[in-house]
Amino acid sequence: MAAHSIGSATVSFGLVSVPVQLFAAGESKAAISFNLLHKKDGSRLKQQYTCAKDGEKVERSDMVKGYEFQKGQYVTFTNEELKALEERGTGAIEIKEFLPAEQVDRIWLDRTYYLGPDKGGERAYTLLAEALEQTKRVAIGQYAARGKQYLIMVRPMNGRLVMEQLRYADEIRDIAEVPVPKADVKKPELDLAVKLIDQAATEDFEPKKYKDNVRERMQEQIDRKVEGKQITEEPEEAPKTKVLDLMQALKQSLEGQRAEAKAAAKPAKRKKVAGGR
Repeated sequence: MAAHSIGSATVSFGLVSVPVQLFAAGESKAAISFNLLHKKDGSRLKQQYTCAKDGEKVERSDMVKGYEFQKGQYVTFTNEELKALEERGTGAIEIKEFLPAEQVDRIWLDRTYYLGPDKGGERAYTLLAEALEQTKRVAIGQYAARGKQYLIMVRPMNGRLVMEQLRYADEIRDIAEVPVPKADVKKPELDLAVKLIDQAATEDFEPKKYKDNVRERMQEQIDRKVEGKQITEEPEEAPKTKVLDLMQALKQSLEGQRAEAKAAAKPAKRKKVAGGR
């Protein structure tokens, strides 16, 4: 099924303009959602707002938005004032600089979109994709949409362009804030850890090897319930033995990996054909 555009924009660098279409790079399927129903008759419940001061039910027509500038003190805004505060969505992706791709750590990445050429932009689109690929650089800029201004990165991917929404500097905590007590690592422990990594190492990331087993199990049980069957409780796994010694844990991990690799490499037994020798 062909991808559907979720918007259009124009990438500009220097005096070059590239009309593009935006496409969602993915969709979240991690969570199975449930609705709140009235236990008595199974009807779906509606959300209601009540005043924290007098407990009175408040209709949407009587609601205003406010900003808390001090504890318990608010300044209110009309819809017109809120609209005036928002950033105008110009559809312009303004490139400010180009830098090596490895300079942008993954911690800055927030959301990903695919970019495709819009009408009349095929040559400029391909030019930008090939130039970024050849220089091994990415484009950094800003993009205004949905009342906000986003920090973005545009990078090449398989002859196409990807736009990644980045977090601003004040949205990222310093990793130095994470407390890590000093600990000494012994060389034999490090050597075994390196062997463990090397033994399980692969060169290519293959996401299709992994699936959300929890979501699949939940969906299977929900389907059973829809068919009028009872949901069966999954047997709990026996708790794993806690290994306190680090060297012992590393050695057992290596042995386990070797056993798995040996079992995977072992050829399957051929079935005997009736009448054969």
